[in-house]
Amino acid sequence: MSATTDEPPVTEPLSDDFRDRLRELPPSAKLVAKVLETDSPLSQGQLAEESLLPDRTVRYALNRLEDEDLVNSRYSFQDARKQVYFLNR
Repeated sequence: MSATTDEPPVTEPLSDDFRDRLRELPPSAKLVAKVLETDSPLSQGQLAEESLLPDRTVRYALNRLEDEDLVNSRYSFQDARKQVYFLNR
């Protein structure tokens, strides 16, 4: 019999370089990065829902994170019309 736990999977900690680059960004970008750290990949809509930020603010945060090469995107496997985002650790 195997035991199951409700603990989230262990993820690798963010590098010091990643944290230093993130430190210079606005609070919305930090929040979006934190949401992606705990749950990714997510679409822009899912990020807005999870972070409680407006869609426009999430888009701005993602643009800033992409400019710093802290986040990557790919097309969703469930819906190829959407992109999903994940941290570039």
